[in-house]
Amino acid sequence: KAARGETTAAAAATAPMDTGAPGDHFGTRLRKWLMTGVSYMVPFVAAGGLLIALAFAIGGYEINSAPSVAEHFVWTEAASWAALLFQTGGAAFGFLVPVLAGYIAYGMVDRPGLVPGFVGGAIAVTINAGFLGGLAAGLIAGAVVMAIQRVRVPAVLRGVMPVVVIPLISAAVVGFLMFIVVGKPIASLQKAMTDWLSGLSGGNAVLLGVLLGLMMCFDLGGPVNKVAYAFAVGGLATPTDGSLKVMAAVMAAGMVPPLGMALATTVRAKLFTKAEQDNGKAAWVLGASFISEGAIPFAAADPLRVIPSAMAGGAVTGALSMAFGATLRAPHGGIFVVPLIGGPLVYLLAIAAGTVVTAGLVVLLKSRRKPAG
Repeated sequence: KAARGETTAAAAATAPMDTGAPGDHFGTRLRKWLMTGVSYMVPFVAAGGLLIALAFAIGGYEINSAPSVAEHFVWTEAASWAALLFQTGGAAFGFLVPVLAGYIAYGMVDRPGLVPGFVGGAIAVTINAGFLGGLAAGLIAGAVVMAIQRVRVPAVLRGVMPVVVIPLISAAVVGFLMFIVVGKPIASLQKAMTDWLSGLSGGNAVLLGVLLGLMMCFDLGGPVNKVAYAFAVGGLATPTDGSLKVMAAVMAAGMVPPLGMALATTVRAKLFTKAEQDNGKAAWVLGASFISEGAIPFAAADPLRVIPSAMAGGAVTGALSMAFGATLRAPHGGIFVVPLIGGPLVYLLAIAAGTVVTAGLVVLLKSRRKPAG
């Protein structure tokens, strides 16, 4: 009990912690926290992803290299409008990880978690940690605020705790942990994986396709995904038959997670919440447009079931794409670059196979727990 003239930091912040019902298991509370972050992130995924998909439909895959519309915009040119949609969608996507992290922390400790959560999420973007980095940032931020709230402080500090002290200390601690503890290992990991892939590029093509598929579907835009994608795009600078096959396998595998989740929500809707079922509808378009982030709401809410399922499907698609000898001369675009694909029918078959594998595994794993309400 606090001594006279003192109060806890939690009371000073006047923000109760959402620890769930007294009998809730930690796993139940963790899922509530993650779902809080996901629920606030979903509109950014839908808006940003659909804007980007529409931009590709209008302007083609080269729209991602268009100049800034703030400097060059012609009202009568379709390309300018496509660039506007693409860049607006990209801006919306820039909020995915900060919003996810900020509202995971909010779900844990209410408003005091917003500042360190958003700061941690923004740092996760800066260090290319992806949505898994955002999950970590949100949980770290919430835990740091919980620790601060347990400290007894003089009553005279009550007024400044929620607006100065808690945001200041928690943001500083989260910044240190994300930049130093998380950031440095990620940078080293990316370099090591890039060197590893370079060493494998002349070996077994199917094995390379499996590895690239696993990497593309592991963190959906995070450091592992980025290494695989950068490796493929780098090969387009000096295109060879092998590098074009790698690009095809990488894009095909990256389309699988959202398509797999879209299929799963269609064939077994009862295993998903109403919000997830709605997300599944948008995921059809996002997956077809090679926007892997369309699967993030599902992966963030249930990572232990969704991520392994997505990786398995991606591995199948990557392997089949390489085995079939499909090629691709564009770095992005999904179904909108079919004319640039060598062997389009077998390429689509590879994507369909991985999609079915992902959906099947997700349905199987989710069937082993109580259906979402």
